[in-house]
Amino acid sequence: MNKFWTLLEHIQDKMKMAGAFFLAGMVFVTCVSVIGRIFNHPVFGAEEIVAILATMVIALTLPYAHKEKAHIGVEILIQIFSLKTQCIIKLCTSILGFCLFSIVTWRMIVYAHTIQKSGELSMNLELPMYYIIYILSFCFLIFSIFILQDIFFIKT
Repeated sequence: MNKFWTLLEHIQDKMKMAGAFFLAGMVFVTCVSVIGRIFNHPVFGAEEIVAILATMVIALTLPYAHKEKAHIGVEILIQIFSLKTQCIIKLCTSILGFCLFSIVTWRMIVYAHTIQKSGELSMNLELPMYYIIYILSFCFLIFSIFILQDIFFIKT
């Protein structure tokens, strides 16, 4: 089981690097488009590209943010409870989060399959969007597994 968590950490690390790459891509496309606008030649579909890249950045860095506890929490309220109550609250929220994101993962896979079968494309650049939705569902799957890891290893 330890090899599984190590593999997951490795995947999460690669996802974080890909997220950083896509973030740099967002900056690059935005700068090129702004400079292009000065010379009346903006990048066609720049808004669409940046939106896709932003979606990828958020999805790819979600497991890392969860591992680092970088998400928003209601710590002030929770801190007044005993340690045992805090663990129970963490267990309940982790189970609910795992259920929610597992359902989101499943439905995104179904949605991507539906989009793939219908042949739907993005508006300006006519890119097949189902690839992005499949990648998002993979990111949510990894995120769900990290939440499951929290459930298994909650310290009381």
